[in-house]
Amino acid sequence: MSGTLDDYFAALERLKRRKAKINNDTVALEAGRKKGSIKKSRPQFAALIAAIDAADAELNATRDEASEKLAQAKDDTKTLQTRLDAALARELSLLKEVFELKKELAQLRGGNVIPIREPLETGVG
Repeated sequence: MSGTLDDYFAALERLKRRKAKINNDTVALEAGRKKGSIKKSRPQFAALIAAIDAADAELNATRDEASEKLAQAKDDTKTLQTRLDAALARELSLLKEVFELKKELAQLRGGNVIPIREPLETGVG
């Protein structure tokens, strides 16, 4: 039976390395045995079952941590998107205000042409 237990423990280690779902059935299948072959009623499996439960708890803790990081990243993304949208809205509002002021200035000066951009200074001379 010792060789069989070694197969189960080796299968458990492979599943841990792959970060796959770990339970009695997945360990049994990975070891090349039938599903349900690891029984809690058999005392020789006590250490194996304890190791499986510990590995599953560790994997779930790692997944929970990753889920929390993902949720935080999503919240950060939403916050940044909201801030970007607000900044773009301010930019558009200011552009409209500048346009309206230039239009008003042109009317006060009596001109019909509204300059959209100031001429570029070449710096030559």
